[in-house]
Amino acid sequence: MSSSTPPSTTTDSPPGDGKKRLVEAPRVFWPAAIILLLFVAAALIMPSQMNDVLTKANDTVVRDLGWFYVITVTGFVFWALWLVFSPMGNIVLGKPEDDPEFSLPSWFAMLFAAGMGIGLVFWGVAEPLNHFSSPPPGTGTSEPARARAAMDTTFLHWGLHAWAIYVVVGLSVAYAVHRKGRSISIRWALEPLLGDRVKGWLGDVIDVLAVVGTLFGVATSLGFGVSQVGAGLGHLGVAETDDSGTVSTWLLVALIIGITAVATISVVTGVDKGIKFLSNLNMGVAGLLMLIVLVLGPSMFLMADFVEQLGSYLQNFLSLSFRTLAFEGDAGKDWLSGWTTFYWGWWISWSPFVGVFIARISRGRTVREFVAGVLLVPTLLGCLWFAIFGGSGLHREIFGDKGLIKDGKVSTDLAMFQLLDGLPASTLLSVIAIVLVVVFFVTSSDSGSFVVDMIASGGNPNPPVWSRVMWASLEGGIAAALILTGGAGGEGLAALQTMAILVALPFSIVLILMAISTGKELVGKHAELVHGRRRRFEKSIRDEIRSEIDAIRHNLKRGSDDGRR
Repeated sequence: MSSSTPPSTTTDSPPGDGKKRLVEAPRVFWPAAIILLLFVAAALIMPSQMNDVLTKANDTVVRDLGWFYVITVTGFVFWALWLVFSPMGNIVLGKPEDDPEFSLPSWFAMLFAAGMGIGLVFWGVAEPLNHFSSPPPGTGTSEPARARAAMDTTFLHWGLHAWAIYVVVGLSVAYAVHRKGRSISIRWALEPLLGDRVKGWLGDVIDVLAVVGTLFGVATSLGFGVSQVGAGLGHLGVAETDDSGTVSTWLLVALIIGITAVATISVVTGVDKGIKFLSNLNMGVAGLLMLIVLVLGPSMFLMADFVEQLGSYLQNFLSLSFRTLAFEGDAGKDWLSGWTTFYWGWWISWSPFVGVFIARISRGRTVREFVAGVLLVPTLLGCLWFAIFGGSGLHREIFGDKGLIKDGKVSTDLAMFQLLDGLPASTLLSVIAIVLVVVFFVTSSDSGSFVVDMIASGGNPNPPVWSRVMWASLEGGIAAALILTGGAGGEGLAALQTMAILVALPFSIVLILMAISTGKELVGKHAELVHGRRRRFEKSIRDEIRSEIDAIRHNLKRGSDDGRR
């Protein structure tokens, strides 16, 4: 079945009609668009004042939010695991006889490309090296201890916790859409908890938060992407750089405009064509680059480290999950806000986009299949990616020629290209890496625009072309505005990071309510199904007993008639 077909089949209630969409859409579309346009305008008109505001927000708000994000996101992991091992896992997201719309490989490719995207390439080498160079406070001083802590922390940030956030939104929306026939919107996931209030202003606020949060989350990724593309072009000698090796701000803005234009073309073609094709292309190019680095690098070391690292991640899972560095004082707050708090805020801001997108492509799968697939497979692939790229970087620093860490600092934008420099055909590999970032950029932008447009259009699964173009342009505009606010260096990316955490804060409350609401709905549905099966079983027993009694009566009557004869 075409994925562009509205998910209208249902077992519980009819889907929302077109009139409802026409009523809801303006109440979400225009407030979200106005908020985002005002932000872009303020960033362009008053860049220094905006930068001051973001800096103050980071100092006074973000540094104190670590504990809240830590306990919330870890709670989502245990919530997802509860569903996998509970009887509710057998519930189908759709009619019991529905088959999945996409094959498993295509399904994994789309959710992985949408959920990870540019960050894999940007942080693949850089994050483990950053943690190795400046480890979390309290880490041992030896190189092996720092390297293991670096990989543990990287696996934490890109593992089960990230995908558990996506599970909360994805499962909640998938159940509401495919099982109950609601339109594709965040608000309906809270209907079991809030009732008809989701149809009014409260539902509008929820959807507006989802749209705004998604745009800032995707814009953060786009900022990372163009920063790395610009660094790669400078590294190859294609673009001019200053004394610090940084390309100009206007080159980054030009890259945003150009790649956003390509993403706009893709989003116009829809899920079945552009987005599906680019997702599969992403997986192919990423897999090829990963295989080349594995074969040309210290292969046996990397595979041994991957196996050991999986064990270390599992062994230290609980301590990593609840780490807030409370006794490390300001150093702990600074580290946590710059890494874990940022990541949890980043994933939360991405969650409406990724959650709605994977819900859109997951009709026909059971709750257990959905949760296990979304939680485990991308986590393993992501961990393999970091074990190969991050492990290669650490191997070079500990056992090789070094050079990736200079004066105790890592060039985050250039780390990937510096690693590839030490391999054969380094120029070709760098070009492949740039192409991969660009394709990931396009995939993130077109998928994000498509999902945002569905939410802003009242749940319309096939929103109009003009509005898709508008949201894709706004994503690029936000990234460009924040880059201009902070400049081409670290300040621009810091502004993107701060905004991702800030806009994620109110939506994290929505996520908590979604988990409670969906858990309540699934428990109720399971009880209903069990009661229905019990009633059917009891009815079958009664029918069988009644049939046996009728047979006995019939035999007795025949015996009596024979006796009279």
